[in-house]
Amino acid sequence: MGAGESGVGSAILAQKKGFEVFVSDKGTIKEKYKNVLGNFDIDFEEGMHTENRILGADFVVKSPGIPETAPLVQQLYKQGKSVISEIEFGGRYTSAKKVCITGSNGKTTTTLLTYHILKNAGLKVGLAGNVGKSFAWQVAEEEHDVYVIELSSFQLDGMYDFKADVAVLLNITPDHLDRYGFEMQNYVDSKFRILQNQTNNDYFIYCDDDEVIKKEIEKREITAVQVPFGLGSPVNPGAGVQENRIIINLNQNQFSMSILDLSLQGKHNTYNSMAAGIASMVFQIRNEQLRESMADFKGVEHRLERFLKVHGIEFINDSKATNVNSTWYALESVHKPIVWIAGGVDKGNDYSMLQGLAADKVKAIVCLGKNNAKIREAFADSVGDIVETSSMEEAVKAAYYLARNGDTVLLSPACASFDLFENYEDRGNQFKEQVRNL
Repeated sequence: MGAGESGVGSAILAQKKGFEVFVSDKGTIKEKYKNVLGNFDIDFEEGMHTENRILGADFVVKSPGIPETAPLVQQLYKQGKSVISEIEFGGRYTSAKKVCITGSNGKTTTTLLTYHILKNAGLKVGLAGNVGKSFAWQVAEEEHDVYVIELSSFQLDGMYDFKADVAVLLNITPDHLDRYGFEMQNYVDSKFRILQNQTNNDYFIYCDDDEVIKKEIEKREITAVQVPFGLGSPVNPGAGVQENRIIINLNQNQFSMSILDLSLQGKHNTYNSMAAGIASMVFQIRNEQLRESMADFKGVEHRLERFLKVHGIEFINDSKATNVNSTWYALESVHKPIVWIAGGVDKGNDYSMLQGLAADKVKAIVCLGKNNAKIREAFADSVGDIVETSSMEEAVKAAYYLARNGDTVLLSPACASFDLFENYEDRGNQFKEQVRNL
């Protein structure tokens, strides 16, 4: 169900393993994926779900974008059918080591940095999950020794027998609560599924500064080797900061590097770098290689991407900030007056944690979304100018007129993008295009 990257990858793997495959997408399938399905001679439909064919399946691989509450998914459950994620399916057919990274924020940066380190060290490594190519597709066509996999809570929800050899949990802040009955514990449980099936030969790397994670660990029996990281003194095994250096201790090895030499700057990126560093040290990467890769990593598009200066105004693309916590980091990292472009599909956001930062740093808010009432209400008392726009062109022009030489225009929406854009990449690319047009 669903014919995006994960659905098409699953179809290719299923066909290769001798299954009779049918792909069904209620929306429109992208041309490139239709061509792939055609080339592999895989039966598919778009614009509808033929219920009897889906309900007649032995099992269903569901795209993470389709909620558990969808009527057809509920019917499959009622019939006792197995509904799994692409990652679960791909995991059945590979003996490669799997580094799995989840958290509310920083997943993509940490995943790409870990992949960058392992690749530079000469390992045969694949990049999968929410970034890179479909995991199942790679298992079918280009097997690797190690996979670095970014996992969202939606993907974890469809995983049962899959096991992470190295599980990384960066942080847990309220996100996607609309998909979890507005119950934070449901979301926390979902994130902790990354530990399922781990043994004492596996690793659980987690942020020890995150109160939610710490509380949850106390309630659980964890089999894997626990490796905490934080901004306090380094522990063994684990990572911390001492005299402006990150220090990582693992398996009788110690790694140390000045925070100023990390390619990723800012407090949140120190966490991301430590997590990636520990995960890489599991694979006995030499210290010099690790240091080199952590110093020359290029960062992630759409994540605090310092894009262009126009007449002394800096434009930063942080379209990937789809929740309040991500936007908190973005506002915290900018040290000039900010014109902030925000809004989109609200996922049950609580903006109170941003009010202090907004009062200190934000001179104007440009709302970009179909319903911005909650943003207006939250910041009416702390920010002087709040304007409404309904397209990226309008939003960029409005922000440009409100900003002055020396100011920063920050696109950091704190919301999902689906009301006006295809996804956060589309939103970020449109932002950059409109800034170029100024």
